[in-house]
Amino acid sequence: MTSLFKDTPKQVGYKFPAEWELHEATWLSWPHKEASWPGKIETIYGPYCEFIKVVAEGEKVRININDEDTKAFAIAELEKVGADLNNIEFFMHPTNDAWCRDHGPAFLLNEDRTKKAVIDWGYNAWGGKYPPFDLDDVIPTTIAQHYKLPLYTPDIVMEGGSVEFNGAGTILTTTACLLNENRNPHLNKFQIEQYLMEYYGAEQILWLGDGIVGDDTDGHIDDITRFVNEDTVLTVIEENEEDENHHLLQENLEALKQMKLLSGKPLKVVTLPMPSPVIHEDTRLPASYANFYIANKAVVVPTFRDANDQRALDIIQSVFPDRKVVGIDSTDIIWGLGSFHCLSQQEPALFKQTPAI
Repeated sequence: MTSLFKDTPKQVGYKFPAEWELHEATWLSWPHKEASWPGKIETIYGPYCEFIKVVAEGEKVRININDEDTKAFAIAELEKVGADLNNIEFFMHPTNDAWCRDHGPAFLLNEDRTKKAVIDWGYNAWGGKYPPFDLDDVIPTTIAQHYKLPLYTPDIVMEGGSVEFNGAGTILTTTACLLNENRNPHLNKFQIEQYLMEYYGAEQILWLGDGIVGDDTDGHIDDITRFVNEDTVLTVIEENEEDENHHLLQENLEALKQMKLLSGKPLKVVTLPMPSPVIHEDTRLPASYANFYIANKAVVVPTFRDANDQRALDIIQSVFPDRKVVGIDSTDIIWGLGSFHCLSQQEPALFKQTPAI
């Protein structure tokens, strides 16, 4: 390894755990930006708080909040759905927007799960699309300082929704996002792979192509293909050949079928349907069942009042037999161009540390 990488997380024994591994908590940033849900933000708090309620049944929920008034409003909304407030913590960490998957901390564990660290990647709101983003950009450092955790600050842009992990050395991502010139134009594919492996503690990067139509992140992996265990992915397909997502998702499916893991074994691929197109003001939204979140006791899946909702829930339940699968209506939330996985970021638990519930 070149001198560019010295004392990286990988070199000192840290790695990014899989999402299904035990959490200490789930981090969120309370939604407050009207422009993200123009004319609709009041409609998202019900399903958003239902999401929090389900997650809080099995772990702490830690929420970045802008001020005391917003905290009081949040508590009132959470009380409406009967969420366990004893398991919900608020932090006065002001944010610009709600997408904690992308601006939140990437938590690492060492090999025996006795130490935790944080990565603070650069954040530029998906290629500078939605300024300002200065408050979001410092959230990982703020949280690391609060908990006095080791902090790594690679000087490149990276978003949590652009990378998927199997917890055993493999990262799955897309060229459409990570090689986009609005992120790191000074880096080539090989260099980006080195950053991913050195900071996430991985050994292998697998690449897909495009993301779904309507995804303003330039193709995040968490809307299309998700690891559900070390050797299996769920990936969305569009069965309607006339749909604009059909061809690109078929290309991704064929690529997945050719992939091999570090063991040399082929990747197991389970397909998920897509919902019918969700349209807002003539714009297609990135509605996808793949944007589920794996909590300690549940898998929370966005639903869209669609004929495929139950089919998707049944498929997801089949690959998570030990967790309950909960569908929550995301028809309004998706107007913000993301859903439950985009809104959340897991904090892994240390060894022998059980969730405080």
